[in-house]
Amino acid sequence: MKIIAKLCNLISFILPLSPITDNSLIKVNRSIYILLFFLVAFGCGQSSDNKSKLTSASNDITDSLYRPLTAAEVKRYGSAVEHFYNKRLVATGFNGSFLVAKNGEILYEDYKGFYDFKTKQPVDEHSAFHLASISKTFTAMTVLKLWEESRLNLDDSLQKFFPQLPYHGVTVKMLLNHRSGLPNYLYFMDSAWDKKRKATNWDVVNYMIAHKPLADAMPDRVYHYCNTNFVLLALIVEIVTNKPFPTYMKDSVFTPLGLKDTYVFSSADTARYNPTYSVTKPFMMDHLDCTYGDKNVYSTARDLLTWDKVLFENKFVRKSTAEMAYEPYSFEKRTMHNYGLGWHLYFNNGDTIIYHNGKWHGSNTVFTRLVQDTAVLIVLGNKLNRNIYTAKDMQGIFTGKTDTGTLEE
Repeated sequence: MKIIAKLCNLISFILPLSPITDNSLIKVNRSIYILLFFLVAFGCGQSSDNKSKLTSASNDITDSLYRPLTAAEVKRYGSAVEHFYNKRLVATGFNGSFLVAKNGEILYEDYKGFYDFKTKQPVDEHSAFHLASISKTFTAMTVLKLWEESRLNLDDSLQKFFPQLPYHGVTVKMLLNHRSGLPNYLYFMDSAWDKKRKATNWDVVNYMIAHKPLADAMPDRVYHYCNTNFVLLALIVEIVTNKPFPTYMKDSVFTPLGLKDTYVFSSADTARYNPTYSVTKPFMMDHLDCTYGDKNVYSTARDLLTWDKVLFENKFVRKSTAEMAYEPYSFEKRTMHNYGLGWHLYFNNGDTIIYHNGKWHGSNTVFTRLVQDTAVLIVLGNKLNRNIYTAKDMQGIFTGKTDTGTLEE
């Protein structure tokens, strides 16, 4: 019955795409169609409960298929996106990469300004920008992949990996959904760390062990966005895989998935640091520029489009795992905003947005996935421009509705 259930769903997709055009195959194809007809009649005529099971069983297949856009749709959507881009971003001095796609097809993309302001190297499709907190999506899904492989447990405590850390009751899952209550290293390291030294992830851990900065909350009591969580998650990946985080991500995530221009920046890369800019001045490296997991994935608009497709088509983690990552875990306040496992969530009358934005020095980045519209909005800037975060307003191009809500920066 499971086989028939899967066939029932697949037939509705296969038949319209398989016209009989070769006369020599008409008889064979007719036989196949008759067989499929009886399978449909038998299998698809089950109870509504069985239909629900059938849909669930086949989702990993059918949910990974995009409907091809018509030429008219591409033109209509593309023109609207281009108009938004020129009015909201180009007119306000945008410098970076811009790409919008629907159903896996690029509707509009553009590259504006300089990647290296000193040499005047222009931005192009291979220009890898600091993603800032969009990096958390890679860290989170990699941890969930290791969980799928039974290499760690989401209920594992911090002490399993960091025995001397003085924060008890915190689990891997609480790191992923920002319910750990841990203090944010961007604050306690900024006030007490020797700013002449570039801090590493292990420096953060050792500082917490030695100085015990006060927690912001008890574990699992409240959602509290905290970069420390993802610094620790990157180290957990290192401990579990016995590889440096940048190396593991390159060998086991980026390269296998075809993310050709994506990498993790670390202290080994300081010689090639390319500063981002305020309006006129560069942000030079500081003492917190070499920690990773929470930030420091560098990538391109094209690679992020691939990342979106990989997740949509369940090619990295299972569909059930992705759905777990996109579940809301914080309900302290009644709001359209929530957080999953490494992803911001926004719910508005049936329209769901799964996203992460980023902000670090002059990096302003947007990775917004419109679930019902199977569209993705990607904006990567290396020169301070808050208008980048209005990219969500393009949602109306697909929904036909105006939503004045804003997303978390």
